[in-house]
Amino acid sequence: MHERRFTEIERLRNPERLTRLDLDAVVEHTLAGLIADSLLDVGTGTGVFAEAFAARGLRVEGLDVNAEMLAAARQLVPQVTFREGLAESLPYPDHAFDIVFHGLVFHETDDRLQALKEAARVARRRVVLLEWPYEMGEFGPPQEERLRAEEIAALARQAGLPAPQVIPLTHLVVYRVEK
Repeated sequence: MHERRFTEIERLRNPERLTRLDLDAVVEHTLAGLIADSLLDVGTGTGVFAEAFAARGLRVEGLDVNAEMLAAARQLVPQVTFREGLAESLPYPDHAFDIVFHGLVFHETDDRLQALKEAARVARRRVVLLEWPYEMGEFGPPQEERLRAEEIAALARQAGLPAPQVIPLTHLVVYRVEK
């Protein structure tokens, strides 16, 4: 059973929070240098990132463990297909998407190594993890729930992936792994 579930739907789409997400920069860095047609948004929540990627013309599917979040996402982002499931056991075949994207959810997975292995299995070209920086922050989870860049690099090695490119944004960090 997945232990941590973020359930505050209204908070996920709060305009102040959306500004801190820097959606345009996240999308740009996720897609940079790659011609992609499809993306899986793992931990999609209400579909904020799924919506941003779909607006760029990608075929996007969103996955989340929380049925209530998925119901909201389906209403808010009808152009995206949403499915219930776990990051550690993605219900998709190998190489099903050009990109597998974890938007502020990787630190919440119960088994990070397994989640990364699954992302690598399902991704054809790239895995992207968007996370909070490892520092005390006014927003986001407490520091003890945040991941250090070295932890993510070590997990990538264990999953058989190269070290991620680390791209700091104003409030977040993009970890981009090429396959």
